[in-house]
Amino acid sequence: MLARALEVVFPQRCAGCGGGPWPFCPECCERLVALTPPWCARCGRPWPSAVPTCRDCPPAPLDGARSPFRFEGPARRAVHRLKFSGWRGVGPALAAAIAALDDLPPAADVVTWVPLSRRRLAERGFDQAKVLATGVGRALDLPVRGLLRRAIATGPQAQRHAAERRTAMRGVFAARDRITVPGHVLLVDDVLTTGATAAAAAEALREAGARTVYLVAAARAFPGPTPRAYTRPGPRPGLWLPGDTPR
Repeated sequence: MLARALEVVFPQRCAGCGGGPWPFCPECCERLVALTPPWCARCGRPWPSAVPTCRDCPPAPLDGARSPFRFEGPARRAVHRLKFSGWRGVGPALAAAIAALDDLPPAADVVTWVPLSRRRLAERGFDQAKVLATGVGRALDLPVRGLLRRAIATGPQAQRHAAERRTAMRGVFAARDRITVPGHVLLVDDVLTTGATAAAAAEALREAGARTVYLVAAARAFPGPTPRAYTRPGPRPGLWLPGDTPR
């Protein structure tokens, strides 16, 4: 009742532009770049034709990965509003998009998330990946459990290359004390870039007993040009070509 009353007084606004209707206004929906086939079967990176694996696949401790959107435009702004502006309501909208993906692994026993450091958690007041994981678990009717902790504090990773990130993230995560890790884990994060952070989390889960760890993230950032993915609800644009301005 309180949530409904607050919506009347402070109606939710578009997560992309902040001005239109919730969760994305028609204009922002047109600009959301949905990641769809043809793609890499392992990580969901768009390619001109289907491939089993690709050069941008996340590291081996992860069995696979999927994201509903490319990390640009309204999706990027929505993630930033969730992470940096405290718009927790953005979480369920992005979680619904994750849960609606067609090819999620059917065998997941539990949903967990890539945890923030204590310092970041204190700064933000909440863990955005936990918000997403809670929404994904609810949508998929799966239990949500905090299986991981940060054993080592790390600095920002955004300016590091993939190899540097993998080196920096080794040993960062550990399974929480007195936690039994199920065999098949669905791991949730906000953005997938190189996969170094999620791979370190997956390694800790495997060491604690997980047999498979599959990553889902609200959005996917790519290091270079990619084929243009479908843009819902509009038609599929042409592939990116050298000389064009990448989307």
